[in-house]
Parts: sequence; C-alpha cells; structure tokens
Amino acid sequence: MGLQGLSRAELVSLLSASRDAAHQLRQNALEPTLRGRIVATMFFEDSTRTRSSFTVAAQRTGASVVDLSGGSSSVNKGETLIDTARNIEAMGVDAIIVRAKQSGAAQIVAAAVACPIINAGDGRHEHPTQGLLDTLTIASRFDRDSSFDLSGLSVVIVGDIASSRVARSGIAALTTLGASVTCVGPSSMAPSSLSALGCAVAHELDPLLSTAHAVVMLRIQFERADADAKPEQAKKSVIASVREYRRFYALSAERAGRMRRGAIVLHPGPINRGIELDAEVADGPRSVIMQQVTSGVAVRAAVLSLLVGGPRP
Repeated sequence: MGLQGLSRAELVSLLSASRDAAHQLRQNALEPTLRGRIVATMFFEDSTRTRSSFTVAAQRTGASVVDLSGGSSSVNKGETLIDTARNIEAMGVDAIIVRAKQSGAAQIVAAAVACPIINAGDGRHEHPTQGLLDTLTIASRFDRDSSFDLSGLSVVIVGDIASSRVARSGIAALTTLGASVTCVGPSSMAPSSLSALGCAVAHELDPLLSTAHAVVMLRIQFERADADAKPEQAKKSVIASVREYRRFYALSAERAGRMRRGAIVLHPGPINRGIELDAEVADGPRSVIMQQVTSGVAVRAAVLSLLVGGPRP
C-alpha cells in the first residue's frame, strides 16, 4: 500500500495518468468517469489538505463522497479499524480512502474488505499520493513529465525524516525514476539507516544548496514525539532548541539565495513558518508549494479513476 516496491513502469503509468488529469483539470475538461460511484474517506488522523484534496478529486471525477471523521473516536486497534471498514463497505461504497496513525493500517483494511483501499497516510510508513504529487511537480518544473526520466536531478529532503511517511514515499518514487536523493537533518531525525531506502544521508545542509535542483522541506512532527506530552515538552523531546535547529537546517531567504539557478522549494504542509521554512521562501519565486496542492488533486483524481473507474464487478 505504497510506492516502495513499485516498478519504474508502474510509477510512469500512474504519473502519466496524473499528468493527463492535470491537463484536463486546467482545461475544465476532466471526464466524470466516476459518476454514480460513492467514495468514503475514513480518516482517523487529523488532516485538512489530504482529505480536502481527495474530496475535490472525487467530486471532479463525478463521485459522491461520504466523510467519516474518526480522529476523536476510540479507534486504536486493528480489529476496530477492520470492523469500521467492513461496515462502511457493507453500505455499498465503491472505494475507501484510509488515513490512520498506525503504520500498515491501509494494508490491514485492504486484507479485510473487497473494495479498493487507497492509502492516504499510515503512521510513519508511507503517504503514496503525496510522493506521487511531489514527483509530478518536480518532473513538470524540469520538463521531465513526458518520460518521467529524472536522471541527473538532485533532490534534497530536509528535516524530520525519521518520522516522515512523505519522505519514504518520495524517496521510493524519485530514486526509482533516476533522481539522486539526499536526506539531511540532525542524526536523531536523519539516521544513517535511512540509506537502506536508496538515498544518501547527510547532516549539513549548506554544502548541498548550490547543487540541488529541488529542496523538500519537512515539518517537524512534534505530535509523533509523545502523544501524552504537553506541546512544549513534546518539542523538547524532538529537538533540543528551535534556535539551534534553525541555525543549521531552516531554509531562510539567505540560504535560498545560495541555491542554484532554477532550483525549487517544496513543502508537503502544513508549514511551521519561522522554524523549518521562512515566509519569504514559502511565498517566494522558488516555491512550488501551491503547484504541489494543484498536482495533488490531479494525482488523486487519476488514482481514483484507475482504481474505481470501469464497470462494477
């Protein structure tokens, strides 16, 4: 239930469908291939962008959307998650989009129901549609969206990589398509074991700025540090000092000015402005953050159409 393990051909097929959907969306000509279908969003973790993006994508392809918000429920175990999914499936939905705090949750649900399951983020494991939309955004900006051959491109992912499902999906897609990926952060956030994913690992950002084609800034995920800790205590358990983190890893306007000509800045959101990314950069000419959001609708429309479109079984 992710991008790890997908072949180059499979990734190119998904990205090509997403590129075509993006073009159709710009022309307001996306075919309502899912008219009469019902898609359920089953989110047991807070989300604004991903859930809204899936909802817009489903509606743009003609589907109706049933929203199940479980963030405040008592869904904590796989068995309860399965029971919930089975009940939703029994109502006659055509697909379920799952987001949960447990790694592997989407796979657990997929094994228990017959309808298609789409992983919208599972714990620290993967966020496959985010990985696809980031890859589509990078490919489009560097005119690689005809073949999706990313060889020769250097991508730097900065921040809390150990906690990031976005990073794991991004690394899988980008490296499979030929890009070189370097993960950067303090050793607690960017352990050397990440190299097993096919990326390089570094602990200094500055030497990489002049050669990177794309820099992906990640949010520090304080909420994954200690669910029972108070906000300030959680921050201290992740980083010793915000000031110290900014000193070495924040993408300030001064650092962005040292990036190579034409290099771009991405962020999956939400942004901790003033911590990992300064406002001048987030809203500046290098930023493709809004393009990521637009790409997200196209990717999710394409994924839904591929999984749910066609005659009902």
